[in-house]
Amino acid sequence: MARPSIVPIALTVDDRTGYTLWAPPWEEDGEEWQAFLGASEGDRASVHLFPTPAALAAFCRTRTDHDLADHPVWPVVVGLGAADLTPDDDHRYDLDGVYDIAAENPDRWAVEELAATVDIVTRLAECLDTGDDELDDDLDDDELTDEDDDRTVDADVDLDRRPGTDVERGGEFGALADLVARPEIGSLGLGVDAFVGRAGEDAWGGVGSALDDLWEDVLQELGTHLDWTGGGTVTLADYPSAEEADEAAEDEDLEDDAETQEPAVAASPPTPVSAIARPGRISAPPSEVAKAAEFWEAVGILPVEVVVPEGSGVTLRCYVEDEARFLGRDGEVFVFPSPAQLTRFCAGDEEHDLAEIASWPEVADTDTPPLPAEQDRYDLTELTEVMAEVADGAAGLVPHRALAQPVEGVRDIAEYAGLDRVEELLRPSEPLGRTVARAEREPDAPLRAEDAAALRSVWDEVVTQVSGALVFRD
Repeated sequence: MARPSIVPIALTVDDRTGYTLWAPPWEEDGEEWQAFLGASEGDRASVHLFPTPAALAAFCRTRTDHDLADHPVWPVVVGLGAADLTPDDDHRYDLDGVYDIAAENPDRWAVEELAATVDIVTRLAECLDTGDDELDDDLDDDELTDEDDDRTVDADVDLDRRPGTDVERGGEFGALADLVARPEIGSLGLGVDAFVGRAGEDAWGGVGSALDDLWEDVLQELGTHLDWTGGGTVTLADYPSAEEADEAAEDEDLEDDAETQEPAVAASPPTPVSAIARPGRISAPPSEVAKAAEFWEAVGILPVEVVVPEGSGVTLRCYVEDEARFLGRDGEVFVFPSPAQLTRFCAGDEEHDLAEIASWPEVADTDTPPLPAEQDRYDLTELTEVMAEVADGAAGLVPHRALAQPVEGVRDIAEYAGLDRVEELLRPSEPLGRTVARAEREPDAPLRAEDAAALRSVWDEVVTQVSGALVFRD
């Protein structure tokens, strides 16, 4: 059996396509386990569905009140974006289309698609039902549990969870139990060979008859457990029709094909500037950060991390008469790729604007590493990504407070560097300024898609201005 994993899937029901996550079965202590992204309240279980992979990604990044929160690979999923959580073709299940498939000739693709659709519905029922008797699963699931799937996130450890609940003949999923008990439906797991010849034609006809008799009831049973609000983060109005979603996906595929067919063009060499050799966030154990903070708070000069598209690094900042002052000169902020390199600079004799601070000699002599505290990290690129996701369909999942910390860092750098344009864009009369003001008044208010779409270009301009004030030092 495959290792514990989480797979993005899409379900199309009643002309809506919803995106969610499935943890395929694995074995632990002789038992089989599986789960879906959802929640249980009392004796009622539901699966969360989202109108776009972006909305799904935003939920995963911000919420832990669901059944996959303690899955061993959940920490990996939290860091994935919309592209990573877009299901491949093998994990898209059109529950509306089973009648059309059954009306086709029983070729390999029709048989496998019907088998996969009935299988995923059965697995959903096993995890959602509160009955006591087992729903037999006679379908072959080799296609669906392939651990080599490139959209599956794997882990080498097991999850100590309650296994998927069984379902009961005649119970909450009685129609589904009756459906999979039909021998023709069971034959789907045998592949196309089960539908060859006269007997096979009769069996295929039996598949269609079984679906005609029971499929609507199956969808009704399942529908009471499908949460189309994504845990209260979206509304039905956020969902395009399934036809519109398919057309958008086809257009995207055509654009991707066109891009891959274009000849490669060599990029122009960038303007010679200093760059960070190892971009990324500076990390250290919390205990070390707390220990270092005792020294830096005592001298009144704090380490600060800044992340912009060009890279990331650490610098120093203090306040003189409530005005921000950075390690730098002539309005330029010196940024270093590591605390060690910043420490070496501080021990040198190059001129800069913090040398006049009374406690600077202590900074120049210390071996305490300049490790930024969490509240002194300003990732300007993360807010860019968040705005893009909200504008692309993750509205309602991101609160206004997401702007607070990045804007704090931007204000300080703009003040020190004399970035008049940034200060203009942050005025309360400007769109970005109004949004920041609301973040201060109503930090939990969700950021709307239309606001994020309008602010993306404004924030990009702010980030460009701030980036121009940073000088990356070796």
